[in-house]
Amino acid sequence: MRPLGEYDNGNYTVVIFDDGTKVRFNNNSTFEPEKPESIDIKITNRCDMGCPMCHEDSKPDGKHADLGNVPFLDTLLPYTELAVGGGNPMEHPQLWYFLDKCKSKDLIANMTVHQKHFLGYDQAIQFLVERKLIHGLGVSITKVDDELLEQLSRFPNAVVHVINGVIAMDELRKLYDHNLKILILGYKDFRRGVSAHSALTDSRMKEMYEELPEMLGQFKTVSFDNLAIKQLDAKRLMSEEEWNEFYMGDDGQFTMYIDLVKREFAKSSTSTERFPITDDIKTMFDVVRR
Repeated sequence: MRPLGEYDNGNYTVVIFDDGTKVRFNNNSTFEPEKPESIDIKITNRCDMGCPMCHEDSKPDGKHADLGNVPFLDTLLPYTELAVGGGNPMEHPQLWYFLDKCKSKDLIANMTVHQKHFLGYDQAIQFLVERKLIHGLGVSITKVDDELLEQLSRFPNAVVHVINGVIAMDELRKLYDHNLKILILGYKDFRRGVSAHSALTDSRMKEMYEELPEMLGQFKTVSFDNLAIKQLDAKRLMSEEEWNEFYMGDDGQFTMYIDLVKREFAKSSTSTERFPITDDIKTMFDVVRR
């Protein structure tokens, strides 16, 4: 792996590598960021999938954000990571403009798409990757077949996204031993996720909890969002030393969420306490960290 960039943030230094690895270091016992290291940023609420558990409540007639009016981008630290998503970000007519602007400011844009859109927009996504307009590519999946596996093999920086309680273990096992990176997301009891939560959801959560130790050896990399860490008690599989080395912090400690469609920000995408966005990222991050 090679470094993509290095920057100072508050009282410490961050190094980002091209495989997604992030390293923090300083001479102190704590890290005190001045600005967020990464932002979960929603650019559209339009999507044709109609996923019953969608915590963003995205719809086929959902609105796009105005990506020509994002002044806080000028206040981000170089090499800040942006997790660009929706909705279906590939439907946004200003997507390439926005990603090109991020690249010109040395921001690291990663993007998440549904597996249907990953396959349907494959040439456009390849274009974005080849021109380094996006670095990491998240692919949200529920079903696995040979076409999906073949397409994933074409993108070295693709990360398979699965939702605890949504993915069936029989489908998840089809991903084993394919040298893939996987991100396990917690089930969000938020918006449509509340009504979609069922006994089947709980059953699949239980199955993943039990199989988690076996899963760790089946992928190139296994990572979790904070909600999945809590739901699956992932800490049980690590020593205290490993936990202190790999845990990247609580929601809002180094990260935040921005909904450009509604022009509001919060600690995370499931936070009910939200605030109007401003032109300066530091003022927003100070609110999130309170």
